[in-house]
Amino acid sequence: MQMVKHFDLIVFDWDGTLMDSTMVIASSIQSACRDLGVPVPSDEAARHVIGMGLVQALQHAVPDAPEAMYEPLAERYRHYFLAQDESIPLYAGAAETIVELHGAGHRLAVATGKSRRGLERALDSSGLRRYFLATRTADQTFSKPHPAMLLELMDELGADAGRTLMVGDTTHDLQMAINAGVGAVGLTHGAHPEDQLRALQPLALLDDFHELRAWLKANA
Repeated sequence: MQMVKHFDLIVFDWDGTLMDSTMVIASSIQSACRDLGVPVPSDEAARHVIGMGLVQALQHAVPDAPEAMYEPLAERYRHYFLAQDESIPLYAGAAETIVELHGAGHRLAVATGKSRRGLERALDSSGLRRYFLATRTADQTFSKPHPAMLLELMDELGADAGRTLMVGDTTHDLQMAINAGVGAVGLTHGAHPEDQLRALQPLALLDDFHELRAWLKANA
């Protein structure tokens, strides 16, 4: 007997969820700040803003910088990140999970704080492009935790909120899901601490893709 799907649409965050890029992003933010002589955020502060659009992330990570400094900071960030992005690996089991979900008939999408250009590079380097029916980036619409990315993806793909699942590693992902009225699963291997994720009461809080695949088989 064929299992009934609980979720037609499963939306994944990218950085810190599918791709193990948390430390590269945090260190690129810190290096950009050092280059331009503005206060360097702590590791925790630099990791916390992952998932937001770049300029918004820098405004939160370095709140005391002059307003005119954020665009130059973004350019220096890109200098450091782009030197490494093609070599950043997916998390173990990420590709297999995406292929498995696609084969089971789920519609898959991406909602990310990356730029459109950044996501296009990542889709190509990862080999996962063909599995995602639609994507949204932070330079296309409102940044997380605003619900726009999820609302637009559901509208584009004809999905109901009650049958849509968000998978992410940050409170920005989980709060976006709450704001859009969709279920969410948190992964603890990314940018935000487990206790912060747990406070937003996701459907599940899982350590890695081995646990996520098992949960999805039982619940998705």
